[in-house]
Amino acid sequence: MDKEILVQYCEMKEEIRDLRERIRKLDKFLENPPLVADIVKGTRRDGTIGSIKVTGIPEPEYIRKHSIRERYRQLLEAKEAELLELMIQVEEFIQSIPKSELRVMFRLYYIDGLTWYQVAYRMNRMYQNRRLLFTEDSCKQRHKRFFDNL
Repeated sequence: MDKEILVQYCEMKEEIRDLRERIRKLDKFLENPPLVADIVKGTRRDGTIGSIKVTGIPEPEYIRKHSIRERYRQLLEAKEAELLELMIQVEEFIQSIPKSELRVMFRLYYIDGLTWYQVAYRMNRMYQNRRLLFTEDSCKQRHKRFFDNL
């Protein structure tokens, strides 16, 4: 277990977010499909010959996007299951870190997805009695030193 697992976990969270956004866009399209219109020449209901406006939903595109949405949903379910397994590995890795402060820092950064600035802020709130305050750079440096020593 190394930094690669943590990076892969973050990337997979982004991939799942992307899949959800695509599903949301497809759902929006399928709820309100665009109407297409065309003008053709033919016989009207009253028996006269002339231009007739035809409107409707593009059926082949609608069916194709409906099946794509189902494939995205299946892909999302598979990726979420994979992400859960990866999350367990990440949690186990973080639990194996000997120092409590580092464990909290890693959880905030990798699992909660906070920036280093936000991590420093949260760490300062958690460890208020600490003599030296956490800064964005100090958090990054502790992170870097941990992996250098690993």
